[in-house]
Amino acid sequence: MSTKKFHLGWFMNFTPDEWREPFGQGGMPWDGQFYIEMAQTLERACFDYIMIEDKLMVSETYGGSREKGLRGGVMAPKHDPAPLAVAMGMATRHLGVIATMSTLAYPPFLMARLASTIDSLTRGRFGWNVVTSAEDLAAQNFGLDKLPPRDLRYEMAEEYMEVMGKLFGSWEEGAVLRDRARGIYADHDKVHPINHEGKFFKVRGPLNTVRSPQGRPVYLQAGASPRGRDFAAKHADSIVSVANGVESMKAFRDDIRSRAAAMGRDPDSIKVMFCVTPALGETEQDARERLRRQHSAPHFIDDMLASISAITDIDFAQFPLDEPLPGKLTTNGEQGSLDKFQQWGSGKTLRELVVDGAGGMVSSVELIGTPQSVALRMREVMEEVGGDGFLITTPVLRVGRRYLVEVADGLVPELQRLGCVRTAYKHQLLRDNLLEF
Repeated sequence: MSTKKFHLGWFMNFTPDEWREPFGQGGMPWDGQFYIEMAQTLERACFDYIMIEDKLMVSETYGGSREKGLRGGVMAPKHDPAPLAVAMGMATRHLGVIATMSTLAYPPFLMARLASTIDSLTRGRFGWNVVTSAEDLAAQNFGLDKLPPRDLRYEMAEEYMEVMGKLFGSWEEGAVLRDRARGIYADHDKVHPINHEGKFFKVRGPLNTVRSPQGRPVYLQAGASPRGRDFAAKHADSIVSVANGVESMKAFRDDIRSRAAAMGRDPDSIKVMFCVTPALGETEQDARERLRRQHSAPHFIDDMLASISAITDIDFAQFPLDEPLPGKLTTNGEQGSLDKFQQWGSGKTLRELVVDGAGGMVSSVELIGTPQSVALRMREVMEEVGGDGFLITTPVLRVGRRYLVEVADGLVPELQRLGCVRTAYKHQLLRDNLLEF
């Protein structure tokens, strides 16, 4: 029986690289060159896409101050992912590039125009990670005192996606004629206003950009709540998930596919990508020792708690490190991320949650060992889950050259040897590469 192939992506952000480490870039990646080279490395390893996370504020949640986040370079500085996606896309030929862009920050027309432009510049390899933002501090950068409640955000997002679909469809296929003999560049009968008037948005259209190679970008989403899962099942081409072990991974994927089928979508058109943080070494003992050193670094707990606080909009500095959390926490921010953190260990102290669950916060299953053993485990997990792939990342999304090479030139060749992942690209468009298997 042949091995079923699965997809690979990488989850990162446009923040300082792993600047403290001996093999780090040094913390000044702002000209983009480090991340351009990262994209080229991932393309050499035949990844489907690289996804750039984003936030729209300097967090002051942890300890009620900007200090810890800026001291560690954890959630800020953070540069805009859209220009970086263009730079990475134009420096590669096959790798998909996905930027996180919030519906809070862009009116639908500007979002559609930007996404269409990037898809053209990357020759059909752009994706949009659809987010509504989950932090009051971000809302305050856009004229609001606080975020709308989650249910209202989803209601607004549903109409937003409706408008986006109309705008992307406002140029029909074949609208650009370039008929030199008749002097006609575009057929005006194939370019249409959308005249949308809804509860939240009023947009005339049409887009003033040509129809892009994919028609619309690939949509990425990370819904975890029941409402979020419905939204993702309805709109997403690829879904990001952080599960809690193999059973949880399978249950999540089965649930998404069931919701998609109920909406009339082909479940195979949605690729669920599970976040993992492989820890690699020459032996399993070596891998575990390197992980132990990373987790025992003096800055590690502050970096992790500053990150978790920014993501969840909860100040974890208020809780004693050596006591369990006081019951189940809730938030108007990223509840799925908060639930994942709390699930990692019932009864554990906050310090233990951070140290023991650092990988678990962004990793769906433990992957520690040699490239060979980790590759075998990844194959085993995908066979149990049923698909569709892994999104590789690190605990606070920072990456250094050493880890990148260990994955691209150590782990991926083992996966290729097992027949688990592609060895060459067959298609030009990102959507087609995702639908290849």
